[in-house]
Amino acid sequence: MNRDLSQSNVLHSDPQIATRQRWMGVLARAGTSLAAYEALLRDTEYRLIRAPEIGMSLVRGRMGGTGSPFNLGEMSVTRCVVRLADGRTGYSYVAGRDKQHAELAALADAHLQGAEQLHWLSRLIDPLAAAQRAQQAAKSAETATTQVEFFTLVRGED
Repeated sequence: MNRDLSQSNVLHSDPQIATRQRWMGVLARAGTSLAAYEALLRDTEYRLIRAPEIGMSLVRGRMGGTGSPFNLGEMSVTRCVVRLADGRTGYSYVAGRDKQHAELAALADAHLQGAEQLHWLSRLIDPLAAAQRAQQAAKSAETATTQVEFFTLVRGED
């Protein structure tokens, strides 16, 4: 199984933290796809430590991806914290204003920290990551069809 789940190239040096970073990224990008797993994720006793709430976050950018950082603007972010009956705590931060997505992502994070981590990775994270890779590949292919190649013609001197 391919466990390269993130689109980020900045992962922690600790493998456990890097693995969690990957699944948190997949969950954050899952959007409405996560709703298909709602019954499975909610099939446990849990409580909301921090109910899903919407806030704002400052977005920073760099010209060309390498230039000096600048403040691009603000975006909506929804966060949530849940605790399972066994004490595992799950967190989520998702772009946008989708409270259900934030709660389900936090539940998934909590489940993934338990003894059944491999089960949750194969049943939830791997399919979501594969769908995200396929969607990204389709978008790249569509974009590639609009690519324009420029070249320069040099006139010779007689």
